[in-house]
Amino acid sequence: MNGVLIGRGAELAELTAALERAAAGAAGAVLVSGDAGVGKSHLVAALTRAARGKGCAVLVGQCAELGESMPYLPLADALWTAAQGGAPAAGEVRAALDARPVLRRLLPDGDGGPGAASELGQQQLFGGVLGLLGELGRDRPVLLVLEDLHWADRSTRHLLTFLCRVLQRERVCLVGTYRSDDLHRRHPLRPVVAELLRLPNVTGVEVPPFGPGETAEYLAELSRGAAPVTAEVVERVHQRSEGNPFYAGELYSADPDLRDGPAELPSGLADLLLSRVERLSDAGQRVVRVAAVAGRRIDDELVRRVSGLDEAAVGEALREVVSHQLLVPYGTGYTFRHALLREAVYADLLPGERTRLHADFARLLAGPPDGTRGPAAELAHHSLAAHDLPAAFAASVEAGREADRLGAPAEAFEHYERALELWEAVPGPAEAAGVDRMWLSLTAAQASARAGELRRAVHRLRRLLEVADPADAVLGSTIREHLAAFLGDIDEDAESQAMAREAVAMLPAAPPTEERAHALATYARTLLYRDADGELPALAERAIEEARAAGATGAESSLLVTLGLYRESREADTGVAEVFEKARDLAAASDETSMSAMRAAFHYARTKFDRGDLAGAIRAADEGVKFALDNGLGWSTFGTVLRSLRYLVHYTTGNWAEANRLADGFSVQVVRPYEAQVSAYSLFVGVAQGSPDVEERLRWIEPLWGRDAFLNYVARGLAAEHALWQGDPDTAIEHVGNVLGTVYLNTSGAIRIAATGLWAEADRAARARAAGDGAAARA
Repeated sequence: MNGVLIGRGAELAELTAALERAAAGAAGAVLVSGDAGVGKSHLVAALTRAARGKGCAVLVGQCAELGESMPYLPLADALWTAAQGGAPAAGEVRAALDARPVLRRLLPDGDGGPGAASELGQQQLFGGVLGLLGELGRDRPVLLVLEDLHWADRSTRHLLTFLCRVLQRERVCLVGTYRSDDLHRRHPLRPVVAELLRLPNVTGVEVPPFGPGETAEYLAELSRGAAPVTAEVVERVHQRSEGNPFYAGELYSADPDLRDGPAELPSGLADLLLSRVERLSDAGQRVVRVAAVAGRRIDDELVRRVSGLDEAAVGEALREVVSHQLLVPYGTGYTFRHALLREAVYADLLPGERTRLHADFARLLAGPPDGTRGPAAELAHHSLAAHDLPAAFAASVEAGREADRLGAPAEAFEHYERALELWEAVPGPAEAAGVDRMWLSLTAAQASARAGELRRAVHRLRRLLEVADPADAVLGSTIREHLAAFLGDIDEDAESQAMAREAVAMLPAAPPTEERAHALATYARTLLYRDADGELPALAERAIEEARAAGATGAESSLLVTLGLYRESREADTGVAEVFEKARDLAAASDETSMSAMRAAFHYARTKFDRGDLAGAIRAADEGVKFALDNGLGWSTFGTVLRSLRYLVHYTTGNWAEANRLADGFSVQVVRPYEAQVSAYSLFVGVAQGSPDVEERLRWIEPLWGRDAFLNYVARGLAAEHALWQGDPDTAIEHVGNVLGTVYLNTSGAIRIAATGLWAEADRAARARAAGDGAAARA
């Protein structure tokens, strides 16, 4: 059946059309769904063959059942296989990876990344993926396939959503497959699919079961070289399989003639698959069982060592299994021909047998003879299944750290949470983890916050405060400092300030320490808009000196930005830009890529613009955007606003051609308010020039403009201008009235929208006068 595609012409045509659109510069995604065994992988394989034949760069990765604990597994799989020597475009992929260390960490030979988690790690990785795909797409179209998304980890689901939203003019086609019969009501992929299918550049392709004619054609292809398949056999197979190609093929392979009737065949697909395994020799069955415990794929060396067979016997057994098409060669190992086969074999293992095999894998992953270790998440998975709780605990802690280094905070939190659940069940947990329980709980809360689960992080930190040792001032201060930051992010400002104040008070001013410097930086931020006693200026100056003495560069940069914002808010114009510049340069000199560095770069460029130094603003914005892109942060919050600020400066200087070039990179298909803000900026030139994409941008922005006051001001103000150019002053006045109800009338922001309202009223009066309605014109 290799290379033969039956009954899927329409589905393949849809996939091919999406790839052709991508090749022409209109990126898109296709989500392929269908029941297990219906032929999704076979369909996608036909697409990848055609894509390679057309010179496309093809990257294919698969999720696995333990994928929830192994972040970015399909991405790592796709990058690794595409970078191998014999793969098309392998040299280009390797060069793109070498330029992006954040992605090399995902590969087996990666360096593991920095020693500590980064607050922007996931954003850097997402930016790296986007940059890699865009770079590859400059030379040839790119097809990225992510299979079995029903097993995808949370970070992979976030990456899928990110790519579907931001890929627009890149020559990239993304294809994802998933089992529709697995997506129960609470399945985590279900809301993701629903959200993505709302996007106009994402289409869904459902692969249906075969009809009777397609089943007949399929069986005829299977029987090529043998006796023709009778109509009776076709009917029996079709009825039993219900048109499922994989099931039909297994039924026919079990008995091509079905001469004894269906009653003699196994009653279900699992039994049918196991009957094929039972035809193997004992050694062959042993190899298949070992492979089932390993997962969908298994390394050749591992299967040889875990099988317990001698070299000659295991080699013969592997040849037998491959010849029976149960396993197929893949890279340096093997993969099951279909995931259903692996599931059936694994479910049939005896409990003790399953436990022993998991223990064998854990032992080998923990310390192979060459001194390397397997992925900690995989080691934790096998150790837990082997009921080796101490090993599972230690591996879970390390897996959390690995996930943090990879920019996968959701998976990091899950690993830390598992370790905390096992804490009481293992001897010497603090020694094994390298930290005590309180610090591990704090680390878990930080990971939860980085994953966007701020309220969960706040809940955990509040619980920690209840049980923390009052004598441990550093721990108590650190918990309060993080709690203050997270409370501020969810607009609990009063409690945030109280927690930050306590965090500072718990630590002595001498000698200066990083912990106190960070506590002071957080407290200063809480005072920025809630400083009834005028405490902030003196505190910030003093805290900057402490941070400098402690070598806490990030805290010092943050304090400088806060001080600059304070002075600016009090109209103390002198030296504000220089304060932001110092914060930016300080962060850059220390290779700081934290939020503080991005924050400083943005405010420095913004201040230049606000003060009328347009040439300086362009330079500062360009430098800030370059810093963001060089660090994979082009799509972070501050990376995004820096790009929109750069656009605004060019619009203001009259360089509309450059502004339009920059706007080409602003997403039209926005689903979050901050993305909509960026899209709205492009309307400044778009409305003035009567651009044809204004209507489409406004359609995407409209559902969001009521959720953010600034977005409402920019988008509806420009929507009012657009309505006026379209000769619709009534709609313009409606927009103006809404915006005036949400802005402070004594600010400069009200001037533009009020002027637009006067323009609309003048237009309406002119229309009334032209119609001879003098009373309406005077009104």
